[in-house]
Amino acid sequence: MAAAIPSELQSSAPGDAVIRVEDVHKYYELGETRVHALRGVSVEIRRGEFLAIMGASGSGKSTFMNMLGCLDKPTSGKYFLDGIDVSEHDKKELAYIRNQKLGFVFQGFNLLARTTALENAELPTLYTKVHKSERTKRATEALAMVGLANRSDHFPSQMSGGQQQRVAIARALVNRPSILLADEPTGNLDTRTSVEIMEIFQRLNDQGLTIVLVTHELDVAHFAKRTLIFRDGKIRKDEPVLNRPIASEVLKTLPTLED
Repeated sequence: MAAAIPSELQSSAPGDAVIRVEDVHKYYELGETRVHALRGVSVEIRRGEFLAIMGASGSGKSTFMNMLGCLDKPTSGKYFLDGIDVSEHDKKELAYIRNQKLGFVFQGFNLLARTTALENAELPTLYTKVHKSERTKRATEALAMVGLANRSDHFPSQMSGGQQQRVAIARALVNRPSILLADEPTGNLDTRTSVEIMEIFQRLNDQGLTIVLVTHELDVAHFAKRTLIFRDGKIRKDEPVLNRPIASEVLKTLPTLED
């Protein structure tokens, strides 16, 4: 059984804005052509929310996610992360902010093949001043949170796709971020395993962790509490999810697959 998330990961002030984006524009110069990726986006994401971002290819959702993750900067406008205006920070400062405040989960698990689950989960702590014993403790706790306490010594080749994605989630949690950013985290997974991953996200969110998820799958987006739909660089819809399914209940209706 998965462990509860530690108090450091839980929201101490649910409801206040952890992300605030104000009139953000982003464009790229491709030769003599200017490509507008974001056109005046303004949005607020409150602490403890579970938000899904959707949109067709070229809609601006990936550019927006990169900006939220401090991987890119707006051409104009403001981006406040946990009360900090990160719009003007340089690359070194943004790297520090990413490591301290954000956890990332991707479609590709991006695990080191010759490294155990525990060592993979520890990786982000190597860029901090956390002592080795504390790094191991945090990684062990993170693996327990995703239900892999008994797989810490396994290598990626010894684990299923779903288990590898759980290790990736544990790695994202190990530095105790303010926000978990997940970019198509179920894209390489079958239906049941996808729901298992969403059950982990719902459980983490229920315990206070803010989650922002990019997906092209409507069934996956429905597990969030709110959806943003991008088109042509703008937010066209911003609405709560009605009749939100509970992943743990959905799992009871799905056939069990060989793990």
